[in-house]
Amino acid sequence: MNIYEIICEYLERGKGGILATVIKREGSAPRDIGAKMFVGEDGKTFGTVGGGRLESDGYREALAIMNKGVTKVFSIQMDAQSVEEKDMLCGGNVEVLLEPVTVKHLNVYRRTMDCLKNREKGVIVTNFNKNDFAKTLIDKELNVVGDPLDDKAINKHKDLFYGNQPVLLDGLFVDPIQISFPLYIFGAGHVAQSLSKIARIAGFYITVVDDREEFANKERFPDANTIIVGDFQDAFNYLDFTGNEYIVILTRSHEYDAEALRESMKRDAKYVGMIGSKRKVKIILDHMRKGGFDEEAIGRIHAPIGISINAETPEEIAISIAAELVSVRNAH
Repeated sequence: MNIYEIICEYLERGKGGILATVIKREGSAPRDIGAKMFVGEDGKTFGTVGGGRLESDGYREALAIMNKGVTKVFSIQMDAQSVEEKDMLCGGNVEVLLEPVTVKHLNVYRRTMDCLKNREKGVIVTNFNKNDFAKTLIDKELNVVGDPLDDKAINKHKDLFYGNQPVLLDGLFVDPIQISFPLYIFGAGHVAQSLSKIARIAGFYITVVDDREEFANKERFPDANTIIVGDFQDAFNYLDFTGNEYIVILTRSHEYDAEALRESMKRDAKYVGMIGSKRKVKIILDHMRKGGFDEEAIGRIHAPIGISINAETPEEIAISIAAELVSVRNAH
């Protein structure tokens, strides 16, 4: 479920929460502008704004304003010392908007959810500059859902409203609905390095997952949008799944491959592929069968991974995988 589905589910059950969004970033920080975390009034969290200190501070601040109907912007400076102490991936200054999630804007969240599912463009405009918090969605047909927008503001910032990148104005956060192709790469070895470069060029939004910080870092993966350092299984708690995600499993062991595959098969994804010889693949897929997965689910796994091009080097293997990803993405 994507974060908007979860929000709708909460609101339809008469519950609310706080939505945390990264609205400004200076220097290097774990997540891009627009990254989101929802904190339900029951204390549960969904999504991520970056992990570590940023996540814990965001959670604490969200609880402090829960059910008070107010917005808040908090800043955090992640210098080298705080990065080291809190296991953050990098330093930088970040501002996070905390906004109330209430039934008043249920129609906005529902329409956003529909746009994501149907891969329709749109933009969410959040106004937190006034006493009255306002939230609006403009869809591809220019229909306005939610609070009315000032015509002057629309005309003045029209280009921003229909851009592809989130923009922070004075008390106004313009957040385009991203029609992206998330690629989750499990494993940070040589094949993953090359795949990250090629897939980024091909238009995928790259997340690299590995439990070794010396492998999963910005120096080795400059093209990755997000890097998660941690247990492969736990990493799934920080990943969104809407049914449009691509998963490539390239870990360093059969055990970790099986772990990542098992978690992948529990979720709705567009593509799941796993590297390995025919013998290794058979062993792991047989293990999935014994674990209760049916043949239909197993039949959707791309393994051995990639299009056959007689690849030998890590770079060639990455090309074969990227070609398969593009083939699946562009199939009609």
